[in-house]
Order: sequence, then structure tokens, then C-alpha cells
Amino acid sequence: MPSPSTPAQGHDNELTKAVHRVGNFWERVSDGLEIQTLWSQFFSEARASYGMYSREVDWEALRQETRFQRFLKISRTLFWAMLIKLSPARRVFLLIVLLVLGLFVLNIRPAGIPREATFIMAIAGLIFLLALELADRVTMKRDLEIARDIQHWLVPQSPPRVPGVDIAFSSRPANTVGGDYYDAFLLDGAAPTPASQRLLLVVADVAGKSVPAALLMATFQASLRTVASAATPLAEIVRRMNDYACAHSLRGLRFTTAFFADFEPATRVLTYIRAGHNVPILRRSSGEVQRLEEGDLPLGINPGARFPAGSATLARGDLLVIFTDGVVEAVNERGEEFGETRLLDVLQAGLPGTAAATLARLTSAVDAFVGFTRQHDDITWLILRME
Repeated sequence: MPSPSTPAQGHDNELTKAVHRVGNFWERVSDGLEIQTLWSQFFSEARASYGMYSREVDWEALRQETRFQRFLKISRTLFWAMLIKLSPARRVFLLIVLLVLGLFVLNIRPAGIPREATFIMAIAGLIFLLALELADRVTMKRDLEIARDIQHWLVPQSPPRVPGVDIAFSSRPANTVGGDYYDAFLLDGAAPTPASQRLLLVVADVAGKSVPAALLMATFQASLRTVASAATPLAEIVRRMNDYACAHSLRGLRFTTAFFADFEPATRVLTYIRAGHNVPILRRSSGEVQRLEEGDLPLGINPGARFPAGSATLARGDLLVIFTDGVVEAVNERGEEFGETRLLDVLQAGLPGTAAATLARLTSAVDAFVGFTRQHDDITWLILRME
């Protein structure tokens, strides 16, 4: 028969349970992240939000003001920038709540209302306003997650199987959805003969971010799949894509940078056109670096433009790295960009044998450089390695 527990043991058990409950609560709230990580994320998010609001401030005009005047004008401008982003009804509600809070701070009590009640009313109003904003955000987040899933379906999940060619790709939007696009597919139908195979590689970046860019990215994908065929030369594919982009670019405001490559495995010849995109890097097996620079303006700027094409013959061990500007323009907490020089350093440092392993190492290098700084642009890679 077990001995009855003493009061001290019962107290210890209750304390253990309480600690366990607190630990579970903290785990749920923090998603298991360490304090340092949480603080770094909060700091980066706060800095990004301040950057968004501070764009409303005319810093040049404030240089002539005294320090106190500058503080007042900056505070007023930042407050107005935040206020104007609310709906009109919520703006009025917030002003009323702040007025009630001001009465509490100044110790002004309306007749029949205790001072403590004034404070409780103000805090309750702020919490209610926060709940309204969170409800909007949850609804928007749900819609964006659906859009993200649709966008995920528009790009290939696995590369095509081509003898002698190893391909890997990834895309990470700065927001839930993004304007980057990648694709890799055979132009020769369902049952191509090895001698006639053509592999089309595309990486594109629609100007802007989030929903507007994602919508244009979807139209880009549909257009590309429509105009691309085995009998269509690469230059004609790009010309048609440019004409379509010009018809939907809002007079050049919504242009698209892109890199198109037509690779023939039988001859190992890569024909490419760079439409205003970041210059891809071809690292030869010898360590020599070649930039694929041939091209012209982005798509959607010059209707009827003819894009010059370049070519390169690939050999075993050669590595082609195609990327969007979110890679080289990724910034750390000091505001420094990752840059092409660091990218070249990683490529020259010796890379793993597969395209997927190379992609993982390049991504890790960018992430290590950025740290906990918030990603401000979409990051997309397409890696091709000759076996």
C-alpha cells in the first residue's frame, strides 16, 4: 500500500505542475524560439516598420529646425502616417480612446466617472481596436495563404529529367506571395527523341512585391507556357513575351526582368537572352568565371524590341547560377548588401557535387550574412550543373 504524500510533497507537485504549465504556455507563445532570436526578430520587424512610416517624413526640410521642433514634427508626422493607414471609423475611434487616455494622464475626471474607470476604458478601447486590426490581418493572411498555394502550383516542384544535366531551384518570397518566377521544362513534347531535346530555363522578376507582383507573375507563367513550343526559336519566344508584357505594363511601370536559356543536351549549347535581369554566373569546372551578359531592356518597356542572344557551350563540371536581385541585394543589420563579390567567393570556395547541395550552400551563405534582418525582396535561384 503506497504511503500517503506529505503536505511538502503535495506543494512540490503543484509547483512542478505550475512550472510545466508556464513552460507550455511560453512554448506556444514563442514557437520554441530562444530569447535572443525573439528579440532579434522583434528588432528587425520594428526597424522595417519604422522604415515604412518614416518615408512620410521630409527629412531634408527638418534639418533647419531646432532639436525640439524636429522631435515634435517627426512625432506628428509618424503619428499621422500610422493614423491614416486605419479606416476612417477606426481613426475616429482611436482619437477618442487617446482623448480618454489623455484625461487620465492629466487627472481630469468627468463628473461621476472614477479616474480608474477612465484608464480602464482607454485600455479596453485600445485592445478592442487591436482586435479589429488582428481580425483583418487573419482574414487577409488566410487569403494570402490560398494565393501562395496557387502560386506554388504554377512553378515546377521537381526538375525535368535530362541526361547529363542536374537542376535545382528554389524561391522564397519576402511576403506571403511574391513576384519572382522560375521554370524549367522540355520544349519537345511528351516523348522527345534525345537528339531533338530542348530544355527551356527561365528566371523572372516582376517589378514590385506581394499581391500585384504575384498576379503579374501568374500571367507571365500562363503566357510563357502558351508561346513556348518545340518549333519556336528562343528569340521569338522572348519577343512574344515582351509584346505581351508591354500590353499589360501600365506604360512601363510594371516591367519584368527575365533570363531565358535554351539548352540542347545533344550539343551542350546554351543559347540565352537576358532581358534586364541580373547577370547569371557560369563557373567553369576549371574555376574560371564567365558572365552571361548578352541582352537588352526588361520586358514591358519597348514594344516590338528585338533582343540579342548569346551562347555558351557547357562541359562536364560546369555550373550555371541564375538568381534574382533579392540575392545580391540582401542586407544585414548594418545595411550592407550581400553583393556579387560574396556570391563569387562562395562559388570559388569549392562546392558540393550536386545542384541541390550547391543551392543549399548558397542559400545558407546568404542567410548567415543577413542574420535576423527582415527579408525585403524575393529570393530565387536556379542552379544547373553539368554531369
